[in-house]
Amino acid sequence: MQYTPPVHQALRLSRCLRAPFNFKPSHAISPVYLRKFSATCLRHIRTIDLMEEQLSDIKIDRERLWNDLHSTCQWGKGERWGENPTDIGMHRLALSDADKQVRDWFVRTTEDLGCKTKIDNMGNIFAIRPGRKQGPPTYAGSHLDTQPTGGRYDGILGVHAGIEMLKTLNDKNIETEYDVGCINWTNEEGARFPISMVASGVWAGAISVEKGHNLGEVGGGTATQKSELERIGYLGSLEANHTFNPIGAHFELHIEQGPILEASGGKIGAVEGVQAYKWFTITVKGRDCHTGTTDFTNRSDAMLTAAKLILHSHNKATELGCLASTGILTLKPGSTNTVPGWVQFSLDIRSKEDSRLLELETALRKGFARIAAGEDIGSVNSLGTTGRGCSVDWQLDTDSPATKFHEDCVTCVEASARSMLGTNAGTQVQRMTSGAGHDSVYTSRRAPTSMIFVPCRDGVSHNPAEYSSPEDVGNGGQVLLGAVLRYDRLRAKKSSK
Repeated sequence: MQYTPPVHQALRLSRCLRAPFNFKPSHAISPVYLRKFSATCLRHIRTIDLMEEQLSDIKIDRERLWNDLHSTCQWGKGERWGENPTDIGMHRLALSDADKQVRDWFVRTTEDLGCKTKIDNMGNIFAIRPGRKQGPPTYAGSHLDTQPTGGRYDGILGVHAGIEMLKTLNDKNIETEYDVGCINWTNEEGARFPISMVASGVWAGAISVEKGHNLGEVGGGTATQKSELERIGYLGSLEANHTFNPIGAHFELHIEQGPILEASGGKIGAVEGVQAYKWFTITVKGRDCHTGTTDFTNRSDAMLTAAKLILHSHNKATELGCLASTGILTLKPGSTNTVPGWVQFSLDIRSKEDSRLLELETALRKGFARIAAGEDIGSVNSLGTTGRGCSVDWQLDTDSPATKFHEDCVTCVEASARSMLGTNAGTQVQRMTSGAGHDSVYTSRRAPTSMIFVPCRDGVSHNPAEYSSPEDVGNGGQVLLGAVLRYDRLRAKKSSK
C-alpha cells in the first residue's frame, strides 16, 4: 500500500514543490485548518512524505547541469572536432595535473553544498549529504578521468549529474532518510595506469591495494599510481575498503557508448547488468627467416598464423553469439625482408552469459592450437600453403564475470524514467545489458547497484566527437535524481518493517 502523508503535510508539500494539490481527504476539513497549514512551507521535506506525483515534480536544473559539465572541461582539453564552443574532446588522464584541478573543483563544490568529503588511499572521493537515519549512504558515482582522445560525457556526465542531484535537494529543501552523496572513482578508464576500474576494484576487495598502488604508467614513464596520488595530494588516509567505508546503494548515469538507444528511439536504458568479459595476451612463436630465400613450405610465419587466429576468433564468436576483438598487436623483429618469428596480440572476448563465454574460450584454445599446427579449422587454412607451424601461448589478464544488478535499483530507475516521460514512455524506457565495464561492476559485488543509460550520437565513445544532446543529458540527470529518491523511500520502508 502506498504511504499517504497526513493532510497538513500533503498541503505543505504541494505548496513547497509548486505542484497542483491533488490530495483528496476522506473527511471534511475546516477552511481555517486549510489556511493555517498551507501558509508556510516545511523547512525540510522528507522523502517518505512525498507522494508519487509530488516526487515526480522535483526537477533538476537542466541548464545548470549542462553548463557545469562543460565548464569543468576547461581542465584537460583535447582535440577540436567541430565548430561549436563545446566541440572539443578531452585529454584528462588519471592523476594528471588536469585531473587534480577537476578533483579540487569536486571537493570545493560539494563542500560548499554542505557535504562532508572523505578520500581513501586510492584517491576515491566521497561527498556525503547527511540524512535522518544511520546507515551507509546511497551514492551517485562515476569518474572524471578520460581516455587520451576522449570525449566530454563518458564518466563526466555521471559525476556532474550526482552533484546536480545534491544541488537540487538543497534547492528544494529535501531531507532524505539516509545519507546520499556523490563519488568520483579514480582511474576508471585504465588509460594511463592500465587496469580499468582499478580503484573501485580495490574498494570492493577484488584487487589488492598494493597492486593498485604499484601499477605503473604506460609509455615508459616511471610514475606509479601511488606516487602520483602523493604528488597531486589525493593519497587519502581512509582505507579503500568496503568494510571500513560501506555503500548503501550505487547508481551510475552513463552514456550508452553504443547505438541501441538511438537506433530504436529509446530515451533511457535501465541497465540490468554487465556482460562477462576476459582479456588475454596471446603469444605466437615461429621462426625468423628471409622473405626471399625461404619458400612457404619451410616457413614458421608467426604473423600469418596470428592473422588466421584473429579471423577465427571473430568467426567463432559470431557463431556463438559472442564478441571477440583484438586492439593491440606487436611483432618481432620488424623488418621488411624478415618473416616475423614472434607475434603478440590482445584478445578481448565478451558474452552476456558466463557459460557461453567459457564455451567460446574453450573452443578458441582448441582451435588456435590446431590452426597454428596447420590444420584447417573453419576454412582459415583451406587456401595458401601450409608451413611448419607455430606454438601458441595464452596469458589471462582480466576475468570479469557477468554482473547482474539489484532488482530494487533497476526498478527505481524504471519508475523514475517512466514518471519523467509519462504517457510517452512506451519503448523509450528499455532494460539493457551493458557491453562495457564500469565502476558499478565492482560496487554491485558489495552493494545494491544499477546504471542509467542515455543515448550518444552514432553510439560513438572514447572519441573526441562523443556527444549527448542537452535533452538526453537532462533526462539522465532527472532519472538519476528520481531513482535515488525512490530508493531512499524504499530503504526507509523496508527498515520500518
